[in-house]
Amino acid sequence: MKYLDYYAVLGVARDASASDIKKAFRKLARQYHPDVNKSAGAEARFKEINEANEVLSDPEKRKRYDALGRNWKTGQDFTPPPGWGGFEGASSGPGGIPFDFGGGQGGGDFSDFFSSLFGDLGGAGRSARGRRGGNPFAGFDGFGGGPEAFTPRGQDFEANLSLSLEELFSREPKSLTLQMPSGQPDGTVARQSKTFQVRIPPGATDGTRIRLSGQGDGGGNLYLNLRVAPHPIFQLHGNDLDQTVPLAPWEAVLGAKIRIPTLEGPATLTIPPGTQGGARLRLAGKGLPDKHGSRGDIFVNLRIAVPDHPTAKEKALFEQLAKESSFQPRPR
Repeated sequence: MKYLDYYAVLGVARDASASDIKKAFRKLARQYHPDVNKSAGAEARFKEINEANEVLSDPEKRKRYDALGRNWKTGQDFTPPPGWGGFEGASSGPGGIPFDFGGGQGGGDFSDFFSSLFGDLGGAGRSARGRRGGNPFAGFDGFGGGPEAFTPRGQDFEANLSLSLEELFSREPKSLTLQMPSGQPDGTVARQSKTFQVRIPPGATDGTRIRLSGQGDGGGNLYLNLRVAPHPIFQLHGNDLDQTVPLAPWEAVLGAKIRIPTLEGPATLTIPPGTQGGARLRLAGKGLPDKHGSRGDIFVNLRIAVPDHPTAKEKALFEQLAKESSFQPRPR
């Protein structure tokens, strides 16, 4: 399994602040988004960038990643007994072979560890981080009562499901085609194309994990990680949306009613007189639904915009305002 240095993926130092990580992610996401960058490898790079951001932007996940590296998801759940050679932390086994126990939804690499010691044993290959379910010692005598004591559950697989913010909001079923490895009776692995119609559950957002029961190999499960593509207007934060809206100087001073975009079409936002640049207003109930049916909010970040190329009359008016106004934005 390829190990990714998430800090190197985002091009930030290991002590980078949350703001630095967010800034680096947005820059790279725009650069490598498949809708923008058609070069070879751009889509794979985009997925790595999203994966790195998912971990480093979450304080708890980042803390575990810093401590455990590639096994940050589940390695901390196992403490080996004394005398295990090459032990370098909770995520290493005999001889320093990395592993973890893949319980729950987090997935794991215990089958990789087992194969490193005993060989592949004719098991099916992995697809997009697949893992073998059931007991890894199935088929061996002497492990707790013989082979009949172990029943392999099949193999789970994990993949990313990318969708736009609009698709996430509409929750229309999403079509996904994967090349799925399948173990054959003779021990070989065949790949077959399978298409799934995925229903987006209520309250889903970026990072939500969806389980398709029985859709893995041999009755295992398929786990899909939702990845929401960067949006040209909105930034997604859970079920809330952020957007930046420019104001003309006179709108900020005098107040105004402006039209802003939402996922359901334009809406009217009231700007109070005397609004300052950098103000943050809330449009309640216009974000994404949560799993209880309530809606998140849209937060509007306001900035003051001025004409790039003012006309002669506009310049004259601003000059007159400068002469007549007693307003002092800075202390003397």
